[in-house]
Amino acid sequence: MKLCGRLPLGLVEPLIAFVVSFLFLGILVYKRVGLGITLTITAIILSLLSLELGSITNVFWETSRDPVTISLLLATFGIMLLSQLYKETEFAEMLSQSLSEILRNSKLVVSVLPAVVGLLPVPGGALMSAPMVEAEANKLELKKDRQTYVNIWFRHTIFPVYPMSSFFVLAVALTGVSVISLITRQVPVVVAMVVFGFLIGFWRVSSVEHGAARNGLGTNLKFLVKAFAPILVMILAIVAFNIVRAREDLNMFSIPMDATFDVSVAAFLGVGGLLLIAKPGLNVFSRPFRSKGIYEVTLAAFGAMLLRNVTMASGISESFGMLIAGGNVSDVVLLLTLPTALAFLMGTPSGGLAISVSMLAGTLSFTPKVASLLYMVTYLGYLGAPTHLCLVFTADYFKCSLGRLYRYLFPSLVMSFLVAVLVYFLL
Repeated sequence: MKLCGRLPLGLVEPLIAFVVSFLFLGILVYKRVGLGITLTITAIILSLLSLELGSITNVFWETSRDPVTISLLLATFGIMLLSQLYKETEFAEMLSQSLSEILRNSKLVVSVLPAVVGLLPVPGGALMSAPMVEAEANKLELKKDRQTYVNIWFRHTIFPVYPMSSFFVLAVALTGVSVISLITRQVPVVVAMVVFGFLIGFWRVSSVEHGAARNGLGTNLKFLVKAFAPILVMILAIVAFNIVRAREDLNMFSIPMDATFDVSVAAFLGVGGLLLIAKPGLNVFSRPFRSKGIYEVTLAAFGAMLLRNVTMASGISESFGMLIAGGNVSDVVLLLTLPTALAFLMGTPSGGLAISVSMLAGTLSFTPKVASLLYMVTYLGYLGAPTHLCLVFTADYFKCSLGRLYRYLFPSLVMSFLVAVLVYFLL
């Protein structure tokens, strides 16, 4: 096997360095060390085993000053800050409560509410919608295992087409595809996921009539618009940036925009909008900055980019590509199995995506078609992982065993997986 670059003492070949590094990663995941620390430590170990000191310094420096990395960190921090502020200002509760009273249909509330709350991508955030889902699901006389399923499933239907998800932003940054191209290819899968959710979650379940609402329609609409406004600001900003990029003659200021730049600006516009509307006190505003979750997710974004760059600099992705080519392994099979398995084992889509991109960079070209399938299979692998926080928290809330939950979740995942593969081959 040809060595890629000079190796310390001439002893460690790229693939061996990769294996050793990811053994450490497995240990850290098993010990439940935070994803940000795990990815960063893995990148450091890999660089020490496969690069010279000068190359290590260069990779770390280039990653730290890379505009895409900086935009990704700002976007991730802004998204997490907005999510925490929604919770602290009680706008999340206002959003869910007003929406449930406007819909006036238990099936719609149970399905739409978790998806809307999913617009705030907080780790383990399915717990936020669980109490209201439970109240509506009890009216439908759903068993606890179905209540758990609909809360988990419908919360996660929105993320493949929601550009303000931290995982979506990371996927765009790592693969280099545009936001619109990724969303367009994933719309059919999301539609299928919603259909599967209704068929499995509400099979032979009758609708029920609602009693009188606590507030009138006008009041609820006012609350909904008020609570949704910051999210709407972000979405409109993303659309505006894409229009400007498509029309270069409108970009009069020659702003060096990319997809992660778009999201970072949109996220802070959303934060600004929420602050103007909610007018929180200093104590409420400062509370999210004392939450380690914001910094952990932001560090995970940096660790993912660093791991990708170290892997590329060491030549490991090329060596892996040669190994795959020599073994006659289909690119599609590799694309389907590797990210799914990694996301399932790690219980995080970001970790599974970062490692998969690092390993496949020398084998595949990340076109929108490839990037979309990579995104979906990684996401579905994570969605079914027993270490997935939303899954664990929701099952615990509804006092439902994972075994009973998987009776509904597994067929939904399999069918969604098949639809993602069909979209890859047909579109």
